[in-house]
Formats: sequence, C-alpha cells, structure tokens
Amino acid sequence: MSAQLDTSRLFLALWPEPGVRHQLREYRDAWQWPRAATPVHTDKLHMTLHFLGSVPTLRLPELLAGFSVPFEPFQLDLGKPVLWPHGIAVLEPHAAAPALLALHARLSQALLALGLQPEARQYRPHVTMARRATNAVRPDGDPAITWDVRGYALVESKTGDGGYTVLRGYD
Repeated sequence: MSAQLDTSRLFLALWPEPGVRHQLREYRDAWQWPRAATPVHTDKLHMTLHFLGSVPTLRLPELLAGFSVPFEPFQLDLGKPVLWPHGIAVLEPHAAAPALLALHARLSQALLALGLQPEARQYRPHVTMARRATNAVRPDGDPAITWDVRGYALVESKTGDGGYTVLRGYD
C-alpha cells in the first residue's frame, strides 16, 4: 500500500487519568452483563469529543497542530447510567459542564478549519461501558465519579485488537 493511501482512524477524546480510569473500571465491573455483552476494555474507557474516522496519515502533522484550541480545566460529574438503544450501556454526566460544551464547540470549529466535517448529530457526552448489553442489570445506586478534566487527546484507533494510541495530549 502506498503512503498516499495510508489512513489513520482518529478521534478526539477526554482521556481519564489512572484514578478516574480505576473508578470507571470498578463501576463497569459492578454491572451484571448478559452473556453476549462486550464490556469496554479498561484501557479504552474514555469520553469521545469528536469521531474523525479514517483520515490520510499524511495529514497527521497538520491535524496535530490544528487541534490545539483554548482549554480551561473543568470538573465533570459522572453518575447517570443509561442503556441506550441497540444495547449500548453508557455512563453519562449528571449535566454537561458548560466548559465541556465549549471545548466541543471549539473543536468543531477546528475540524471545519481543517476541512473536516463534524458529526451532524447532537453531542451526547458519555463513557461507553459495554456494547451488546441489552438487558444488562445496573448495580444498585448510581456512581459518583468526579473527573477533574485537565486536557483532551487526539487518539488513533487500530483496527482489530490493536487498541488505542494517544497521538497527542492537549492541555
């Protein structure tokens, strides 16, 4: 495959620090998952800001620079477990922090400036806990996970079992 055809599957995300990741794992593991469920692996727990899809790898230097936008640290209070349609189990914030929505909007503008199109659907902040989780049973009580967000990241998703690679953190 020539370098011109090489692509990277990318997304922008809030990437949890180890303490928050540990709390997310503990909460994920407290659910009763149906046999067909696929809980999200601990090192993949995150909150997507924008999914970019497959982008030519040659554009990475431009993208790495272009996604640096003004950022103010903020607090995100996670604690609303929801089963979405099609068997997606998520943990949502109690309320979308204004600073989170501002970051999402700034990154939308950065996408447009780079000639990329943000997703048309309304942004619903969440951390995916599992897929194929129809009929999952939530643990008693809702978690109280406080996430002090100090930055965001451009992440590459490797196909298959390749996992995620943080290409750059922004703070």
